[in-house]
Amino acid sequence: MLTRSIDFLLPGILLAVLPLQAQSVDGIWRSQGYGDVFEIRGTTVKSYEVTSTTCVPGFTAQRDPATIAGREATFTHDKSDVFFIRAGGKKDHKLLHNEGSASDVRLDRLPRLPAVCDHPTTNTPAGNFEVFTRTWAENYILFDQKRVDWPEVVRANQSKVRPETTPTELYDIFVGMIEPLHDRHTYIEASDLKRDFSTYRPGTDRIMKNNTKEFFSKTMPALAEITENAYLKTPMRKWCRDKVQYGHVNETTGYLRIVSFSHYSDTPGFAVGLTAIESALDEIFSDPNLKALVIDVRINFGGEDPYGLAIASRLATRPYVAYTKVARTDPVDRNKWSPGDPSEVRPSARPSFHGPVVELTGPLTISAGETFTQALMGRTPRVLRIGENTQGVFSDVLGRDLPNGWSFGLPNEVFRTAQGTTFDGSGIPPDIAVPVFSDDDVAARRDPGMAKALEILGQR
Repeated sequence: MLTRSIDFLLPGILLAVLPLQAQSVDGIWRSQGYGDVFEIRGTTVKSYEVTSTTCVPGFTAQRDPATIAGREATFTHDKSDVFFIRAGGKKDHKLLHNEGSASDVRLDRLPRLPAVCDHPTTNTPAGNFEVFTRTWAENYILFDQKRVDWPEVVRANQSKVRPETTPTELYDIFVGMIEPLHDRHTYIEASDLKRDFSTYRPGTDRIMKNNTKEFFSKTMPALAEITENAYLKTPMRKWCRDKVQYGHVNETTGYLRIVSFSHYSDTPGFAVGLTAIESALDEIFSDPNLKALVIDVRINFGGEDPYGLAIASRLATRPYVAYTKVARTDPVDRNKWSPGDPSEVRPSARPSFHGPVVELTGPLTISAGETFTQALMGRTPRVLRIGENTQGVFSDVLGRDLPNGWSFGLPNEVFRTAQGTTFDGSGIPPDIAVPVFSDDDVAARRDPGMAKALEILGQR
């Protein structure tokens, strides 16, 4: 256990005596990319969200007193969000890892807080505009692909921001600036206005009919029922708060539906969720009759990438790189990236399945649903994809705060295949294109994607 600091008054000197482990991380640390600065003092870390011209105080986290192997310090904020710091090769270089993320963030020691944090950005229309626009300029990854001239967008809107600009007017300006990007990993939330904004790649929200609440309460269960009634011979078993579901098409063909990679337990925390999914997979892949498998992520809104890697490991026959993650690191040059951080799929020693697998994907295969799909691409024997392109958002969302208390987010990372390919924007394409939940198919209560999967597997 780590101990609290003990202050000793010696003649003319105040010494803070800390355990060696605590001393090793105390100080100021700046991330490579991400725009984060951390001030660690004993049991507390304060974060700052920094650009070249702005500084906004972020969260404060408390240090876990327990000593955990491989970690120099562990911190918790918002009760369940955990990140830890470990050695990075040199005393002035560390690695920060957020539980639930597939990679590390590199940290460099600074002699002091950046000068821009001497006077944090003020809560004025101009101050909020500067934080918002500068954060996008220095971190967003898809301006070129989306053919958006961000400096011109900023210039066109800056004249609209005046001292008397109302919060509603400012919110509308921000939405107007990013709506044309049609990027699901972007958002703005203004709690005081009771307004929030997010979007999808054009046409990909057609299944939802622009009514998110009704989709989850009515449409989504109805779509699942079509597949189950037409194809499944056994009731669906469910785990992880019903996010992981399994049934049989026939005696030897299994059907695994994954509707999310998050909130797998009533108890918050990544580790608890990981235990839940591993336990579910033990039961699923202990099925003695399983000879072929259909995995359905056509409706999967994402979550935490390591859960997908855990599932991929149960299907792997050999080690391979699932993806390599990099982040933007230069505020001006959009082609400068952090060193690649590969995530590897390794065959699990726990109950597994190494036979033929077909995966169903679609436009509502989003975020961690897509990184899971990417994690299956290196598997042998090959996983065949059927359906439509995925949504096209892979990065963790870089969440930021404005001086006025609003929050917004954007992607600042890229997931590359072993061959260097990325799928941001367009999504991962299927090997065999089949409409996903078209109006005609839903009306006729048919599932052509499932039919094609079973045809490929020679099961129907």
